Amino acid sequence: MHVLPIKIYYEDTDAQGVVYYANYLRFFERARTEYLREVGYEQKNLMEQGAIFVVREIVIEFKKPAYLDQQIEVHTQIIKAGKVSFDFSQEVVSSEGDLLCGGVVKCGCLDSKEFKPKPLPGKLFNGMKSLL
Repeated sequence: MHVLPIKIYYEDTDAQGVVYYANYLRFFERARTEYLREVGYEQKNLMEQGAIFVVREIVIEFKKPAYLDQQIEVHTQIIKAGKVSFDFSQEVVSSEGDLLCGGVVKCGCLDSKEFKPKPLPGKLFNGMKSLL
């Protein structure tokens, strides 16, 4: 599992100082990117190989709000790795250990020119499989 710490800034919140719901998607995206970077794959390198990742489905459940100046963590884990698609489980947890929201993000790999399904690069596929 990968853990990304995030501090909540004013720009992340609404008028009440609560994290705006859509910003959790940004936090999830950052965490997935850093997770892949940690295991040796940067988006730029994948694009140079003609592969891009897309989100095909997200299910998210909000439990408790996060607030201005709060420290949170995004926990990310690969839960499925297929030849073309892969799924992540992601949770946002407060510094006190409370689950703020959680979800499943289903992704796919596309050819960057044709936008058609493309198998994951072999090394990345094997790396993802090893993380299951």
